[in-house]
Amino acid sequence: MDYQPSILGSLKEPDHLLARVGECISAVRAAGGTVAYVRVGFTDADYAAFPSYSAMGARAKAAGENMRADSPKTAVHASIAPQPGDIVVRKNRVGAFSTTDLHRQLKGLGVDTVVLAGIHTSGVTLTTVREAHDLDYRVFVLADACGDPDPDVHEFLTQKIFPKQATVISVAQFGQQLQGV
Repeated sequence: MDYQPSILGSLKEPDHLLARVGECISAVRAAGGTVAYVRVGFTDADYAAFPSYSAMGARAKAAGENMRADSPKTAVHASIAPQPGDIVVRKNRVGAFSTTDLHRQLKGLGVDTVVLAGIHTSGVTLTTVREAHDLDYRVFVLADACGDPDPDVHEFLTQKIFPKQATVISVAQFGQQLQGV
């Protein structure tokens, strides 16, 4: 989620996260699973819909062209680009579900488990963990495939908050589970 240049730019060194999430995507495809991408970007209508008092609207507008829905900076990073058959949704809020049809698409495929990796841990990952839990998914968070500009916040969320609604695992543990180890 939000593995796009405009968001990755807030991290000091995102390359290791891109490599990890790329490993996971390959493993899911090899196991016959569904890969879904969530990206954030705004249209003129999205910007106009923000109430004048919206803190999110102010941040989105301040980001300017970097957050426009049709900007290359809001596309999924090229190193993990979607392939035919993958789900790709664009959101205009923090979480992956509230402004997309992701839930409908996943349920249509019979998906009952989501494995989350996102940039920022304190934004899209936190919000989507809560949304997915409320939608009755079995939720896994790949702690070492999530990133946040504040490492302390990332650690607090993955160690103290997420385990209340999700199973927090590493990329290596995820790979072992897919292989039945």
